[in-house]
Amino acid sequence: MEKSMAHWDATGGLEVLTFDLGSETFALEAVLVREILDLLPETAVPGALALVGSVVNFRGKIIPIADLRLAFGMPAAEATVDSRIVVIEMDAHGEPIQLGIRTDKVHEVATLREADAEAPPAVGMRWRRDYVRELVRREEGVIVLPDLAAIFNPLTGGDDAAGRASVH
Repeated sequence: MEKSMAHWDATGGLEVLTFDLGSETFALEAVLVREILDLLPETAVPGALALVGSVVNFRGKIIPIADLRLAFGMPAAEATVDSRIVVIEMDAHGEPIQLGIRTDKVHEVATLREADAEAPPAVGMRWRRDYVRELVRREEGVIVLPDLAAIFNPLTGGDDAAGRASVH
């Protein structure tokens, strides 16, 4: 599967929503973000991939909830007062799907610079390299741009090798 790269604008900028999972900071392209929700009661879905093992009912719409901690091999964590669900919209075979991503803390909408970005290193990564589109250096540390297409490939009907590897 071809690696999806960030969609930097003509000036080399990318507007993102930053959030934490554990001690790591991640970012999602702002154009994907539909809503930021307080945690809602989740319903487990028997037989679903562990990565997206539950759903929530939000305004009468059922939204699957993803735990990116599983994709990145991070330990489970209890929800805190800062925990949120970031609802994104992705394309699946030409159809938009909404998906909630559980976060530990949502920060801000920020503009990252392409000049500060680089591909994940071939060695020394503790995560699956194909799950990271780019790493972006900032004064506060490194921000991870996850490759949502690779992580959610089984959900969008692609080769399910990524899904099997992400289930613990």
